[in-house]
Amino acid sequence: MTGQGSAPKRPFKPKGMSLGTRMFFALLAGVARPLMNVVVGKEWHGLEKLPRDEGFIVVPNHCTEIDPIVVGHMLYNQNIMPHFLAKDGLFRTPVLGAALRGAKQIPVERSGAGAGKSLIAAQEVLDGGGAVVIYPEGTLTRDPELWPMKGRTGAARLALGTGAKVVPVVHWGAQEAFPRYAKSFKIFPRKKVHVVVGDPIDLGAFAGSTADKATLEAMTDVIMKAITAMLEDLRGEKAPAELWDPSAHQQASHGRFVERGAKGEEAPQTKNDAGTTETGDLQ
Repeated sequence: MTGQGSAPKRPFKPKGMSLGTRMFFALLAGVARPLMNVVVGKEWHGLEKLPRDEGFIVVPNHCTEIDPIVVGHMLYNQNIMPHFLAKDGLFRTPVLGAALRGAKQIPVERSGAGAGKSLIAAQEVLDGGGAVVIYPEGTLTRDPELWPMKGRTGAARLALGTGAKVVPVVHWGAQEAFPRYAKSFKIFPRKKVHVVVGDPIDLGAFAGSTADKATLEAMTDVIMKAITAMLEDLRGEKAPAELWDPSAHQQASHGRFVERGAKGEEAPQTKNDAGTTETGDLQ
């Protein structure tokens, strides 16, 4: 693996992005980057594997609510504008919603009724050379040890529908600074976050396939195996033989499953609120 700064920044700029949107990205980065630099140290690996002249799909692991900042920071620093697929409820909040809309992030309706609009928006980003970030788990992992859990089919559907490269990105350490469902940052001692970019996932076997349930689930399995293997290397540990399946543990497929700040006890299942950064799935 190569360390931070060993790869040249991507010279390519997305086409069709308005000056206003670029300025909004710069404004958000101007706030988020100094904050993250204070809270955590960072070490990035594999930056040379990021596609340089085309749009692509990023599929990260998801273990804490600050994951989007961690991944977005890395991409933005390489001159890549990150566009996250996020649940539509976040876009209706006063401050965060305005920020998401200004930076042209992509809303996803949980019901699936708006999935077509999300695909169109994602295709426009990819055609313009941007990066679409979608968490294949659909929400924060429920695995007690924060390993990737069973994936949902949104990333596979997007990949099959667009033909874009799927680039796995794994990270570890952010959960020490902001544990899953925490109420605040743990600043001292200063934590370090490691981010690793992998080679594009080989999904050639599915080229030309129809987006039926079996195909999407098979593609999702390939994606999740790639992410899990990379995280094993990063953590220096072995993941469970089978990915955590929320339905097998009577857990909802999205939304918080413990109260903020809880020590692992199960909380009553509630409808997703607009206070999390969890992302949606293309149904």
